Amino acid sequence: MAQDNATQVVRSSSGAEGAARVVMEARSLKKVYGRGQQSLAVLSDANLSLRHGEMVAIVAPSGAGKSTLLHLLAALDTPTSGTVYFADKAIETNDDDAALAEFRNRAVGFLWQRHQLLPDFTAAENVAMPLLLRGENFTSALGTARKWLAEVGLEDRADHRAGELSGGEQQRVAIARALVTGPTVLLADEPTGDLDEQNAWAVFELLQRLHRTHGLTSLIATHNLRLAARCDRVLGLEHGVLQTREARASASMAPGGEAS
Repeated sequence: MAQDNATQVVRSSSGAEGAARVVMEARSLKKVYGRGQQSLAVLSDANLSLRHGEMVAIVAPSGAGKSTLLHLLAALDTPTSGTVYFADKAIETNDDDAALAEFRNRAVGFLWQRHQLLPDFTAAENVAMPLLLRGENFTSALGTARKWLAEVGLEDRADHRAGELSGGEQQRVAIARALVTGPTVLLADEPTGDLDEQNAWAVFELLQRLHRTHGLTSLIATHNLRLAARCDRVLGLEHGVLQTREARASASMAPGGEAS
């Protein structure tokens, strides 16, 4: 992954002992929407360290702040206070817009709950979009996109428009798009939330395989405890605070079990 331009938006942090092993870190993140009596604190003191190669799940019910946290980590939103660090350097979210866009494009891959594909574009064109946005020529970008579609099992659907694909296929296209730039960190926001049980497990198992084969560091926000239990660590988000202790996820509960 090219990091020269992406890291223009960061400044060195003092870091704690062993910080070189931490890929991404959040310190005392706070996010408040609105002002005065109309204010709503979504995150009040979120702390998180993601180490290289980890697959970590955050479990919490809808509306608890999972999406907000992921948006802050990806520099898609700005914290009210607190700092996000990538590769032991602080992301300056008020810095140069072009450099921030470079960080988003190269350092992190973001997987949305609702795939956010362009329905009139082909699967290959959708996957190629992040490469085109950073200046790659169309032929090269489309070739790379086709390779990723083959990796997620959709080689034969590359020239189909996104609107012609099933929900499970669309999410696989979205996975390929999130990873086509070769990011270090994958941030997945309820990646199986809109899928039926069979497709949810298939997509999650695909994410696990890609996580291993591409040496990713992954953070998955979910309310499905059975899926979370398959991750290396499970954290809870309660009252705006990200729990640093491991949250117990029952692998024996019924399929589709949710956090509450």
